[in-house]
Amino acid sequence: MTQIVEIPLWLFVLILLFAAVTALSHFLLPSVRWFFRRRLERAVKKLNTRLTRPIEPFKLARRYDMIQRLIYDPEVTRAIVNHAERNNVPENVAFEKARRYAREIVPSFSALAYFGFAIRIARWLGNTFYDVRTGPENDERLAKLSPDATVIFAMNHRSNMDYVLVTYLAARASALSYAVGEWARVWPLTRLIKSMGAYFIRRKARGALYRRVLARYVQMATEGGVTQAVFPEGGLSLNGRLMPPKMGLLSYILEGFDPNEGRDVMFVPVAINYDRVLEDRVLIAANERGDRKFGGKVSVVFKFVVHRTWQRFRGKKFQFGTAAVTFGEPVSLRDYTTTPDAESLATDLMTRIEDVMPVVVVPLLARALLAGDLACDDTSLQTVLDAQLSASTVKTSIVPPNELIAVANHALGQLAEREIVELKDGFWSILPNNRSVLTFYASSIAHYYRGEEGAEGTE
Repeated sequence: MTQIVEIPLWLFVLILLFAAVTALSHFLLPSVRWFFRRRLERAVKKLNTRLTRPIEPFKLARRYDMIQRLIYDPEVTRAIVNHAERNNVPENVAFEKARRYAREIVPSFSALAYFGFAIRIARWLGNTFYDVRTGPENDERLAKLSPDATVIFAMNHRSNMDYVLVTYLAARASALSYAVGEWARVWPLTRLIKSMGAYFIRRKARGALYRRVLARYVQMATEGGVTQAVFPEGGLSLNGRLMPPKMGLLSYILEGFDPNEGRDVMFVPVAINYDRVLEDRVLIAANERGDRKFGGKVSVVFKFVVHRTWQRFRGKKFQFGTAAVTFGEPVSLRDYTTTPDAESLATDLMTRIEDVMPVVVVPLLARALLAGDLACDDTSLQTVLDAQLSASTVKTSIVPPNELIAVANHALGQLAEREIVELKDGFWSILPNNRSVLTFYASSIAHYYRGEEGAEGTE
């Protein structure tokens, strides 16, 4: 016996949609995903032939699989049980907390996004804002790295442009994985940064469960041969000097390192310096307040980039001077010591960074201006700059001698445009309330003048 059943049109449409989704998920989408995954695998295989350090399978693993592997790791499991006991909560509650941490930390690396988008953007931004220069021994020091070792670039942290510069300069070697702080956990940066292979960390987190999940991820990535970049200082320098190192990530790496088994770990010290740090006034203000509450906003940065991009399209060149990157002597954990200590390793790395800190023109000019007014003619400039270099322990200036005066005049023009200095009666002098800005830049090379009594900010 049949009977006609009437249903509303909207319900009929909804049933059809559910049926379509079910068909796609069971029949079509798996095939589509398989098709694109095969194409991606072939593309990555071809890309790896061009890279000095091929992308390791660990980095290409599916994010879901990586999360599962992390939360079921024996050490994480023990941390879950301990957390449940200490806090008197069910183990399933502690397990879900660990899963949230893992989802927060584990990236979703996309080779297409990294090499097809990020590298191009990094190259464009670096060359748009700066005259990018590298140390003469950079290639030689990279060539010393063992092809089987996990490489970790240990960098000083001057600006958020550090990420851009090192990503761009390391593009021929491999894809870098960064530890990124809370500042980038805003839409739409979160998804974009995760697709670049970066992982988020809570710098102020003290919970044992969170630290264990983070530690195991870092150790797994290191064991898997993932090329990484870390900032031993932990955050941006507020006063221009190198800051004391923090042990967090370094201690995790050392904790998981076995000198007798697995890969060696090689640290590459990286020193970065600028003629202009884009966030300089924000950092100086935070230092004067005695906190790390930066006033910068993503919207302001976006507006700044758009404005400068528009200027460039109109044919206006506006580079902020030199941005320089130099590599120090690599450190092999296997050769370093049988029982590496995080504090001694961190101190050694910061010393190696200090030793190769590139000397750019603005810090030299800042020292001269802090000592007194500076004559504007080329002969006087040459004399002052030569004296600054002679008084230092600098082995190699990043700017060739034949370019020094031209670069210095451009730098002084930039400082005048920012109303930091003024030209009056043939002499450059510091405008009121701007000594702190020049001290910030002079401090970046102050270690080359230790023991010298002289300009403010050089002690």
